[in-house]
Amino acid sequence: MLNFAMETARDAGQILLEKYGRKINISKKGDINLVTEADLASEKLIIERIKSHYPKHSILAEESGEAVVIGGENTWKWIIDPLDGTTNFAHGYPAFCVNIALEHEGEIVVAVTFDPTRNEMFSAEKGNGAFLNNRRIYVSETEKLSESLLVTGFPYNFKEKENFARHLTDFLLFSRGVRRDGSAAIDMAYVACGRFDGFWEEGLNPWDVAAGKLLIEEAGGKVTYYDNSPFSIYSPPILASNGLIHDEMSDILK
Repeated sequence: MLNFAMETARDAGQILLEKYGRKINISKKGDINLVTEADLASEKLIIERIKSHYPKHSILAEESGEAVVIGGENTWKWIIDPLDGTTNFAHGYPAFCVNIALEHEGEIVVAVTFDPTRNEMFSAEKGNGAFLNNRRIYVSETEKLSESLLVTGFPYNFKEKENFARHLTDFLLFSRGVRRDGSAAIDMAYVACGRFDGFWEEGLNPWDVAAGKLLIEEAGGKVTYYDNSPFSIYSPPILASNGLIHDEMSDILK
């Protein structure tokens, strides 16, 4: 199933590359939340591929801007984001990816995040480690928040989040730096391979974080809620780190 997910993500990523940089049709799901023809074409390929190979599995997708579960059995569920970083894609900013995860009886067992612009395939299978282009990856060994490079994203309704500005300010003050690239899936993959030491964000969906959760955990990291309690992909917010700076980040967030 992992090889299937990787091949499907690569083919979907090729669709994104073919449309990247060209004039494309864009519609809005909100004032700043976009959906493009590239999202829909990528999603169509992924869904058709899953239906062909695993017809009894269910699919959780953001089809045409709406969260839907498509048919199948409840024990196996594919969770897909055909284009994470749509706003980046629409503006020609090369930070976007295809995100595919497989959930079995409530547990993520397969994860793939594919960045077509860098040809980087992040993958993980429950119990078998995390990989980047088939090479084993691990989270960073940074032990102090003050020496950490962090990453976050801005929820679409960040103006309504009373603690958002405080959290961002505190992390800017107490870390080495904070980045914001506009793709939660890539952010989490980068934590898994040690490029970032920690990540936090509010308002994300299951398809944004499902693959990243397994990638980080299989790379030796930790994923929880802000207060350090066990995390569910179906309910934000999320705190993810190399594990070593987790308590320091949690102290700020909670």
